[in-house]
Amino acid sequence: MKEIKAFIKPNRIQRVIEALSDNGFKSMTLSQAEGTGAFKSKGARPSLDFHVTDSPVVKLELVCQNEEAQVAIETIIANAKTDGPGDGIIYIANIEDAFQIKSGDSLKRYDL
Repeated sequence: MKEIKAFIKPNRIQRVIEALSDNGFKSMTLSQAEGTGAFKSKGARPSLDFHVTDSPVVKLELVCQNEEAQVAIETIIANAKTDGPGDGIIYIANIEDAFQIKSGDSLKRYDL
């Protein structure tokens, strides 16, 4: 299994979610976040929580089977990309296993 974390501009997230859903990725987690780096968006402002200037981002997280990861990555890129700088970044990590809390069953063998 693969864990995909993507940091996306807020004005592109709805488009990304709909495209992922249309491609069969129904379960994902979204979090509002602050990002700092070389690119500062027009909406960048001093952070209320940290001593940095930040740009608003949305962190999208999803876990999928290994063979589905490339489709998810391509879908995110196609729908998050803009003509401007600072569109975000995608991280990929291997997931050894996942378990349902209620039953304790491993999800490794099942579609997520």
